[in-house]
Amino acid sequence: MSRATIQPALITRVLPDSIGEDIGFEAGDRIVSINGEKPRDLIDYRFLCADEWLELEVLDGSGEAHQVEIEKDYDADLGLEFANALFDGLLQCNNRCPFCFIDQQPPGKRETLYLKDDDYRLSFLYGSYLTLTNLTEPEWSRIEHLRLSPLYVSVHATEPDLRIRLLKNLRAGKILEHLRWFQSRQLQVHCQVVVCPGINDGAHLQRTLTDLAALHEGEIPTVISAAVVPVGLTRFRPAEDELRAMEPEDAQAVIDLVQPMQQAFCDRFGGNFAWLSDEWFLIAGRDLPSAQSYEDYPQLENGVGSIRSFIDEFQTKAAQLPREISPPRRFTWIVGNVVEQAFAPIAAEMNQVEGLQVELVGLASRYWGQSLTVTGLLTGQDLIDQLKERASRGALGDAILLPSVMLKPGERKFLDDLLVEDVSQALNLPILVADGIEGLLTACIQQAELKVPVGSIQGYPGELPTS
Repeated sequence: MSRATIQPALITRVLPDSIGEDIGFEAGDRIVSINGEKPRDLIDYRFLCADEWLELEVLDGSGEAHQVEIEKDYDADLGLEFANALFDGLLQCNNRCPFCFIDQQPPGKRETLYLKDDDYRLSFLYGSYLTLTNLTEPEWSRIEHLRLSPLYVSVHATEPDLRIRLLKNLRAGKILEHLRWFQSRQLQVHCQVVVCPGINDGAHLQRTLTDLAALHEGEIPTVISAAVVPVGLTRFRPAEDELRAMEPEDAQAVIDLVQPMQQAFCDRFGGNFAWLSDEWFLIAGRDLPSAQSYEDYPQLENGVGSIRSFIDEFQTKAAQLPREISPPRRFTWIVGNVVEQAFAPIAAEMNQVEGLQVELVGLASRYWGQSLTVTGLLTGQDLIDQLKERASRGALGDAILLPSVMLKPGERKFLDDLLVEDVSQALNLPILVADGIEGLLTACIQQAELKVPVGSIQGYPGELPTS
C-alpha cells in the first residue's frame, strides 16, 4: 500500500500521568511521522515508538506542524490512544460468503456496519477473523517480517471445492497451503469453522477438524485451536442462497460428532484442540460443559465458554449480594432467548435478596427474523416492539437491565442505530446498562436515582417502521 494513502494518526485520548501528557499532547493532535517513518497502523506505531529516542512530526488541532523530540526508556509507552488502529484504511473482504453477517443487514444504517473486515492487522491486534484470501504478497511478507502471531483464521472447510463453494472465491481452495505457510515460519493461528447445516457439517466437518489437527502437532503447533460455531442467518440475506437455519436436531448432531473427536484429541494432544461454542448446547437443549472442560478458554471471544464463564463468575461474586435492599426494587433483565434457560438460576438467586425482584425475559429478534437469538443481536426495535405492551401496564418494574453486549463498544447504540435513550423514552422506563456480572450486581443493588431521558426520538412517530 502506498505511503501516500496513510493519514496522520488522530489522537483521541492522552492517558493521565503518561509521557504524552508530560510532553503536552492533546486530543485532536495528529502524528504524521515517527523517526521519519509514516506509521501505517497501530502495529507500526508501537514498533517505531519502542526506540529510546523519538523525533515526531505532529499536527496540532489547528493544523500547525510541530517537531517533537522525546527521550525515554526503551519500550516505554507514550500513553496515547487513537481514533482508529488503521491509519491507511481497512483491508476489506472480497469473498461473497452467503452467511456473512455484513451482507445480511438492511440498507440505510451507519456506514461502519457495512465494512467487510478481512484485515490481518485487526486479527493480530483484536482477534477478529480473516480468510487469508485477500492478502497480497507484500502483506504476507509483512506478517513474516513482523512475526504477527497468532492470527485468527476463518476456515469453514479444508476441502478445496467446498471452501470455494462457501466463500465464492477461487483462492479459497488454498487454505491448507496457506496454513502450511504459517507452519514453515513457525507462526501460529486460531481457526474457526462456521457450520452451515447440510453443507459443511457431518463428514465434511470431521474432515476439516482432522486436517486442522494435523497442523497441531509439534513443539510449536501451527493451529493452536479450532472453534466450531453455528451459522447465524437473518431475514435480509439474499433470497437465492442455499442456507437454512440451525435446528435443535442439527445442533445435537454436531455435538455428537465433535465430542468424541475432542476425547480423541485429548488422548493425542493432552487437550481438546477443537471447541464447540456454547450456542450448540443451548440450541440443542443440552447442559453446558463444566468450566474445567474449557481448559484455559482459548476461544472465549468466539463464544466458547462465554456463557459458562458468566454463570461461574456469578457464583463467585454472588457473595456480594446483600441479604436485603431498601427501598424495594423490581427489574426486567433482557437477554436473547437462546440463553434464557441457562441464566434462569442466576435470576432465581438474585431474587433471594429481600426487596429485590428480577424478572428474566428472553426475546427473539423479529428485526433479524430469528426464532433463536443470542443476546448481542437484540436491537432497540426488538425491545420496543416486544416490551411496549408490558410497559403500558407497568409490568416491567422500576427499570430494564440491559447487557452491554447489545450495544456498539464504547457507545449506547444498538445494531439498528437506535440509542438506549430512544428505547427508554419509547417504553417510558429507565434503562440500566450492565457490563458483565459486576455491572449486573451493581445495577441491582445500587441506590442511584432512576430517570427516563428527556427528549424525543428523532424520526420516531410512536411506531418504528418495519425494516
